[in-house]
Amino acid sequence: MCGIIGILSNTLVAERLIDGLSRLEYRGYDSAGVATIYENTITKRRAEGKLQSLKDLLQQKPLPGTVGIGHTRWATHGSPTHQNAHPHATDRVAVVHNGIIENYQLLKDGLIKDGVIFKSETDTEVVVHLIDQALQAGKSPDIAVKETLSKLHGAFALAIIFKEHSDMLMGARRGSPLVLGICDDELFLGSDAWALAPWTQKICYLEEGDVVVMKRDNGFAYTIFNEAWQPINRLVKHLNLATGAASKGGYSHFMLKEIFEQSQTLSDTFLSLIDEETHTSRINLPIDFSGEHVRIRLIACGSSYYASLTAKYWFEKYAQVLCEVDLASEFRYRDPVLSKHDICVFVSQSGETSDTLAALNLAKSKGCITLAIVNVPESSMTRAADHHILTLAGPEIGVASTKAFSAQLAVLCALALHAAAQRKSMDTISTHLRELLHVPKLVAQVLQDVSLFDELGLRLSQTRDVLFIGRGTNYPIALEGALKLKEISYIHAEAYAAGELKHGPIALVDKLTPLIAIAPNDGWFEKTSSNIQEVATRGAPIIVLTDDPMFTVNCLEFRKILLPKSTPLSACFIYTAAVQCIAYYTALHKGTDVDQPRNLAKSVTVE
Repeated sequence: MCGIIGILSNTLVAERLIDGLSRLEYRGYDSAGVATIYENTITKRRAEGKLQSLKDLLQQKPLPGTVGIGHTRWATHGSPTHQNAHPHATDRVAVVHNGIIENYQLLKDGLIKDGVIFKSETDTEVVVHLIDQALQAGKSPDIAVKETLSKLHGAFALAIIFKEHSDMLMGARRGSPLVLGICDDELFLGSDAWALAPWTQKICYLEEGDVVVMKRDNGFAYTIFNEAWQPINRLVKHLNLATGAASKGGYSHFMLKEIFEQSQTLSDTFLSLIDEETHTSRINLPIDFSGEHVRIRLIACGSSYYASLTAKYWFEKYAQVLCEVDLASEFRYRDPVLSKHDICVFVSQSGETSDTLAALNLAKSKGCITLAIVNVPESSMTRAADHHILTLAGPEIGVASTKAFSAQLAVLCALALHAAAQRKSMDTISTHLRELLHVPKLVAQVLQDVSLFDELGLRLSQTRDVLFIGRGTNYPIALEGALKLKEISYIHAEAYAAGELKHGPIALVDKLTPLIAIAPNDGWFEKTSSNIQEVATRGAPIIVLTDDPMFTVNCLEFRKILLPKSTPLSACFIYTAAVQCIAYYTALHKGTDVDQPRNLAKSVTVE
């Protein structure tokens, strides 16, 4: 959530601050702003809404200065207004902030008693005034920041500039990611390395509690202090970050491009995990899944949680090992019973998801084995976990996850079969691994002709409520389909295990509520068909995704999308692409912002 850019240079920075913020748009935001220092004055420009509004403002009122900070804000404290947009500033200091200051109200009350007048509803403004008070007391910028940080509770990343020190830029990280970018003649701060990719490939990831002081004085230099405020060396990495992924490549939206990239993403991911010639696992982890008391815990949020729910079926069916799935946001607050036999698998696209990262740290503190499945090689989760596997989806710009979700399914499926091989729980592992290598072609077939999805999207764009059903591994895919439809079309959608309809949800059924059924011709097909007919009898429009060309339903309105023939192992990948297309074309016909839906953020770095 939110995005931070900071630049310390010898040249004007405002235009590049905007450029950096544009590469952070994928994180989700509702206002934006920049601030620079020029002629011993802090000047800021802020705007509600999309970044274009800020660009238009800067064209009218250019912003000079060779040091500056920028921010895209996802509102937490205070509505998304101009007044609440970052940066926040006094005459002496300006700050941008990701995260939440949990004790801000207590700090704010104390500042108000001291006569401080607040101009916004944000928690961030207390940081500005605390630093300002210390500066007024004659403290140096670094000491002012140090004293302020000691008073803050919560998670945050900060970038700070000072009126009297136009040769300085400071950053601080506690719980929210912050990256230092290094060049001979410039220094940068960013919420992630992707934001800095066009300017530098030399990156230093700040660790928990780090503060960086960057100065321009006969050259550019920086000093990193750890949480104890001791100077420390952090590893500088040379990354090869391709910037081409920011292009839509001729597609109308990033989401559509990323849906179509899934076949290649799945191929890349499977080939990294499965030997193409021997059909054996290439997963090389020092984790023993074969122990008698081993238990798998899958912990995630959002779409990653639904990928984990799907994997529960695989771990228990193929590896014959107890598998539990937890929402990360609930995990650490319910006093989970953990042991050294637990293999805790944390699934996250960004690797920065605050709730999941906190759950990981809890599991580590209890002595559990921790494994992260992430899409970002240098993320906080990758570095914190004992082990990790990358999903190889490449940068995903659309807020609604598509190819990253499919890649998570791919890793989890291969991991379950790897565990099955260690546990010697089945004899057909190589057959299943060979089958997975054919999945990318099946997904490509789904996307060869999307006209039926387009027609269906037009129909669904006129409704207010939609029900999804599925059984087995397709129940979590139904959940994911409902989530996608909600996220980008703003249509209310719910998903249920097909057998649960008669236990309450069927009360929602009427002629205005379409049912989307995921119904491959598998071991559950007859049961699912009966559940579909129960809904059809009550007048609901029926939409069936199936690989059975003969399937039909007797109802007032029936639509069928015929998909490639699947197996219980391959079905979830095929039907994932289908429900993503349904959501996309529905949103397209509704005219919503597909890539940046309202109120949502790509990287959820607050609780």
